[in-house]
Amino acid sequence: MNSAASLAVGLPVGRLSARCLVLAAYVLPAVAVWTVVGVALMALTTVLPLAGVALVLAAIYGCCYGVAEVAGLGRFVVPGRRWQVPQSMLIDASPWRRVLVWGAILGPGFATRNPYAGFGLLPIAVAAMAASNPLAAVALAAAIGLAHGGARAAVLLRDITGEVVPQDAAGQLELLLRTVYWRRLDGVVLLAVAATATAAAVSYF
Repeated sequence: MNSAASLAVGLPVGRLSARCLVLAAYVLPAVAVWTVVGVALMALTTVLPLAGVALVLAAIYGCCYGVAEVAGLGRFVVPGRRWQVPQSMLIDASPWRRVLVWGAILGPGFATRNPYAGFGLLPIAVAAMAASNPLAAVALAAAIGLAHGGARAAVLLRDITGEVVPQDAAGQLELLLRTVYWRRLDGVVLLAVAATATAAAVSYF
C-alpha cells in the first residue's frame, strides 16, 4: 500500500467513518506537535534573542532555497527525510494502525519527506513572532499544524472518493510538471520572504 488513503478505504467501517478517521489521524497530531513547537519557542525567547536570529535565518534560508527552487538547482536538498513513512512501522500492522502511523508522521510534517522548501521556513516564522507576541506565535503554530495536517488529509480524502491521479505516462508527466510549477512558485514566495526578512533585520539591528 502506497498511501494512507488506500489503507482507509480498506477499513472495516463506513465511508464517512473512514474519512473522519483519516482527518483526525492527520490533524490532531499536527496541531499537538506544532503547538508544542510554539510553546518551546516562546520559552526560548526568555533566554535567547530569538527575534533577531529568526530574521537572519529567514533571510538566509529564503534566499538560498528560493534561488534554488526558482532556478531548478538540485544541489540544495529540501529539509526532511527521503522517505514518507518507514516500512518497518507498517509491516503486519492492522489497517487502523497503519492510518494512525501515516497520520502521526505526515500530519506534523517534521519527520517525513517535504517536496517544497517553504515548509522549513514555517518554524522560523513562528520563532520570529514568539519574541514580540508569544501567545500569537503559539496560535500561529497551532494554525500551521491545522492547515498542514488538514491539507495532507484532504489529498488522501480526495483519493478515497475515487479521484485518483492517472497512472499512465501522460498523467505522470502532468503530475511532474505540476510539481515543478508549485516548486518554482514556492521559490518565488521564499525570495519575497527573504527580502522582507532582510529589511526587517536591518531595521532590528
